[in-house]
Amino acid sequence: MGYAVLELILTIIDLYWWVVIASFVISWLIAFDVINTRSQAVYSIRRALAALTEPLYEPIRRVVPAFGGLDFSPMIVLLGLQFLRSAIAHSFG
Repeated sequence: MGYAVLELILTIIDLYWWVVIASFVISWLIAFDVINTRSQAVYSIRRALAALTEPLYEPIRRVVPAFGGLDFSPMIVLLGLQFLRSAIAHSFG
């Protein structure tokens, strides 16, 4: 039972990792005008990703400001997720 819960938690962390990556890629594609934000599909994807990532980005943005227009909050979230995953995996053996 404990192993199944551990695997579930690690899978959720891995899925959130990919959500952060997708959010980062979408933001760059929008910034470089590669995709059209007036498209309903793009708008829906962007809103869903923002709803999933912004609750973690906002507290980080209050502490770490953007340098030269670059937002480091996704990188910090990814590092935090990697640390959390390693800590959980090592604590359960």
